[in-house]
Amino acid sequence: MIHDRFDDLKEDDVKRILSKYGAGQAVEFRAEMIAGILAGKSFPKEFLDAAYLDRYLSDERGKLIYDMGSGEVPNTSMLEKQFGSMMEALFHEDGAALRIELLEHPEVTKFIDSHAQVMDNAFRQVEMSDGMRSRLQESDWIFSGMKTFHELNEAFPSLLDENGERKTFERFLNDVQSIDRTYNQNYLRAEYNYAEASAEMAAKWEAYEEDGDDYYLQYRTAGDDKVRPEHAALNGITLPMSDPFWDEYYPPNGWNCRCTVVQVLKDKYPATDRSEAYRRGREALVKDTKGMFRFNSGKQGKTFPDYNPYTLSKCNNCSKKLNLAKSIPETDLCGECLLVRKQCAEQSEFKPDDKMGQRLLISKSADPKELDENIRIARELLAAFPDETMTIRKHVLIPNVSNPEYTIGNLLADRKTPEGPNGITNGFSKGVNGQHCQALVFDLESKMGSHPLPIEKIVNKLVGRKTDFVGGGFERCYMTYHGVFVCITKDDFMYGSKQELKAHLRELLTDAWA
Repeated sequence: MIHDRFDDLKEDDVKRILSKYGAGQAVEFRAEMIAGILAGKSFPKEFLDAAYLDRYLSDERGKLIYDMGSGEVPNTSMLEKQFGSMMEALFHEDGAALRIELLEHPEVTKFIDSHAQVMDNAFRQVEMSDGMRSRLQESDWIFSGMKTFHELNEAFPSLLDENGERKTFERFLNDVQSIDRTYNQNYLRAEYNYAEASAEMAAKWEAYEEDGDDYYLQYRTAGDDKVRPEHAALNGITLPMSDPFWDEYYPPNGWNCRCTVVQVLKDKYPATDRSEAYRRGREALVKDTKGMFRFNSGKQGKTFPDYNPYTLSKCNNCSKKLNLAKSIPETDLCGECLLVRKQCAEQSEFKPDDKMGQRLLISKSADPKELDENIRIARELLAAFPDETMTIRKHVLIPNVSNPEYTIGNLLADRKTPEGPNGITNGFSKGVNGQHCQALVFDLESKMGSHPLPIEKIVNKLVGRKTDFVGGGFERCYMTYHGVFVCITKDDFMYGSKQELKAHLRELLTDAWA
């Protein structure tokens, strides 16, 4: 099926695949697109427009399918099917109390997966690093597991009728439909919107981290008549990124919150008095008595805070004797929390490196042929640059689709092993033009380590790539030789003449490797 190959394609790949579909196959393409949407997938609008879904399905149902496919509204198609299967698993449970272990039942796990996928679809189109996306998806899965336990717990008493006798499955399933509507339609829409807003703000925070306190951050509302008065009180608050204010009052600050934070110039917008900012912050969230919304999705790498309507307060440390967000026995919820987090760790796309921990996340689907070398170079790079984080990316099993190995921070990057100076030119050509990388890592030792390093020739090849750095969207070039790293950035290319640039690069490389 074509829709099974959509996940990792970019715009150029879309055009390449669509070129195979002539007029005679348009119906097939459209049918597969709809099948993909009804299976829970969402796609870039280029895909949807290429299938002419907005014209072909012009009725209300067609608009809903288009909106689900684009991620505008939550796609609950799979949830609706799997809720019944999950309830059937619950129906066969024996005993007077709900067992936590039911969460490990395949049908329950499928339901959690589908619910988490709905949440993930909310920010499919949002640009962020692979590492941030992985952490947000993990947060979605934990949130979905906790929520599922509540649905099971609420449905469990419905197994018995008014006389204490076991109901038939048909009657039981009919009686729990209200639970499905409440949790997976009514609540889900607000949760979906929150996941989208939270992920967008996490991506912004990740991007702002590159500049740090070079700019102020300023709180802004949507600016229309739908803005809540308490959120309007936060509008215009301006503080450095490092100020702890953003730990508690970074948006979203409530269900369906549309607020945002932007970078502003320090000389144009004065900083808000801190005592005034915190006073307004406390007033704005005075109704958030349990403190659910007082977290920063970007700093914590989570779409939902650890304390939410389905968890214990301070659930992240599983403390005892705490108030519940819902009326579930504390011991059950603690056990469920541990089980869900264990399952999530096992299913997570990325795992932390044994030596570098969370600074280096490794996809479980990384290319096994080059994994050892990719890990070695990544560890050396992180040791040389303590403020960096990296991921080793998923290997895409699609012909002619490029596979950059890394993200460094939020920059797409690839490792190159040139056999000589000419390989640097080739590496730039393929990495920048073919793979759309923003950074490259040249391992000069792998194939050049047995000979004296031709620094002058390397400098000449780098100077020839000036247009990639200046105006070309390329950010960094890392080079390593005998374990010593050099990082060349766009700033290094801001020299007036070619000779000055050569002298500067020559000095950088000579100081490192002479």
